[in-house]
Amino acid sequence: MLTFLLCLAALVTAYFTYGKYLERQAGADDSRPTPCRRMADGVDYIELPRRRTFLIQLLNIAGTGPIFGAILGACFGPVAFLWITLGGIFFGAMHDYMSGMMIVRGDGRSLPEIVGEYMGGAVRHGMRWFSLALMVLVGAVFLLSPAQLLSTLIPSMDTQVWVWIILAYYILATVLPVDKVIGRCYPVFGAALILMALLLLGVTLLGGYPVPELSLHNFQPDPEAMPIVPTLFITIACGAISGFHATQSPMMARCIGCESQGRAVFYGAMIAESIIALVWAAIAMAFFGGVPQLNTALAGAAGNPAWAVDTISRTTLGTIGAVLAILGVVAAPITSGDTAFRSARLIVGDIFRYDQRPLSHRIAVCVPLFAIGYGITLIDFDIVWRYFAWANQTLAVVTLWSIYIWQRRRKRCVWVALLPALVMTYIVTSFVFISPQFVGLGATAAAYALGALATLGVAWAVMRIPDGGKPSL
Repeated sequence: MLTFLLCLAALVTAYFTYGKYLERQAGADDSRPTPCRRMADGVDYIELPRRRTFLIQLLNIAGTGPIFGAILGACFGPVAFLWITLGGIFFGAMHDYMSGMMIVRGDGRSLPEIVGEYMGGAVRHGMRWFSLALMVLVGAVFLLSPAQLLSTLIPSMDTQVWVWIILAYYILATVLPVDKVIGRCYPVFGAALILMALLLLGVTLLGGYPVPELSLHNFQPDPEAMPIVPTLFITIACGAISGFHATQSPMMARCIGCESQGRAVFYGAMIAESIIALVWAAIAMAFFGGVPQLNTALAGAAGNPAWAVDTISRTTLGTIGAVLAILGVVAAPITSGDTAFRSARLIVGDIFRYDQRPLSHRIAVCVPLFAIGYGITLIDFDIVWRYFAWANQTLAVVTLWSIYIWQRRRKRCVWVALLPALVMTYIVTSFVFISPQFVGLGATAAAYALGALATLGVAWAVMRIPDGGKPSL
């Protein structure tokens, strides 16, 4: 329990300390007009209150990641606490805040346009299509997973029926102005997600469940197939660092009224997500009586973390609490899915400089995106999720290197981004050589060495990018 409490305290403290330091690094200045005040269009550039932008951002980035990812990460053991805490503070929240402020300074443009400003035209072009593909993939993942969970809760309705119901909601949330559906529904769902985490935190602290202390031991049934490095860092993404988050930031970068709100909206939302992940990792380990027992229980449920969520919620919180918990678990992926499609619309608009104000233009962009997304739901979910997880962290790597260049050009501290960039580059490159999904060398010295060489190559290439061009101050 002590490890869990220290990690919880560290996350809360970081918002007021490291978050403040990063705010100075970004040079937040309320005298500089934000995009919504300079470019208001009544559709995407609309000023919203800080409380609402925080809750919308939290729902945008949460999905099932800080819940399902944390439960699967807990199968590695208490080492998951360490990654969620350090990753959340120094990797994820830094990544979200600094990229968010870059986007604010860049008129709220989509992530590929901002990355291209610092990494060059070739990277911009690649990022456009990589990000667009990832957004549609995320939308499909978060279309199918809540549909499957809802069909489990309400067996009388088939998964495909729920897919069509959720898809209809996605269409409305994607094409309507941001303050019509997202701005009104998200604060309610965000409050439910936070309340769910607080209830489970109370259960963890007061329910007599023994939360294990820190250990670097790998509790996976087959540690060779699932090594902590790099697999844990891919498994727990949204609770520690996720490239998907930076693709969502343009939406709220177009809605914050002043730059000082950025710390709450970008850094604060990520810290809140890390706390949610920490709570779910702790209760997952404790509820089943330990990590080995958690692994056994999940194996009996075909590795389905949704089953663990349902079992834990119903047992510890009773009927009313369980409904609230399930609402949070269902609402989180749905609200990330619709904003993924909305982000895809914004990316297409930025690529082709296509005016998004007319409703007919928005519909024209969205129809093919939703058609592709629905098609992806017909593919085996495990295959879709497997490649999404790696692509997500690869996107985080590109964003981290962009932050490094932004800091370097502005002659600010580069280490806040350089160290996370090096670590995450090593994670995604070594995963390529280790994982059977790619090269498949296994957790061998050769695979780790190749990952290190690839990391050095990437670092060398990025550091050769000249400091020419005017950075977004």
